[in-house]
Amino acid sequence: MALKIRLARGGSKKRPFYRIVVAEASAPRDGRFIERVGSYNPILPSDHADRIVLDAERLKYWVSVGAQPTDRVGHFMGKAGIIPMPTYTASPQKSQPKKKAQERMKAEAEAAAAAAEA
Repeated sequence: MALKIRLARGGSKKRPFYRIVVAEASAPRDGRFIERVGSYNPILPSDHADRIVLDAERLKYWVSVGAQPTDRVGHFMGKAGIIPMPTYTASPQKSQPKKKAQERMKAEAEAAAAAAEA
């Protein structure tokens, strides 16, 4: 039984509200969960106290028994100091220019550097 700490969406259309829940990985996003451990309200300003509410003690317990937070919840937990701040890779390999385009950009950069020296 793989456990995830993830967001479950609530609220009405265009007014999102998320519960932070511990659920089995195979359970539906808004479906069955084991325990509610916090909430996230993206409508509130970023400095508002009720924007992200976490039960730190229960989150520490669930992480200790093997629950894996999703990227967004891991970021929330990292900011709160519950777990180390996760690292993200900024540029995926698929979005990089292909080989010929990289060669062309390199040649243009060299030409621009040579023109700047002259």
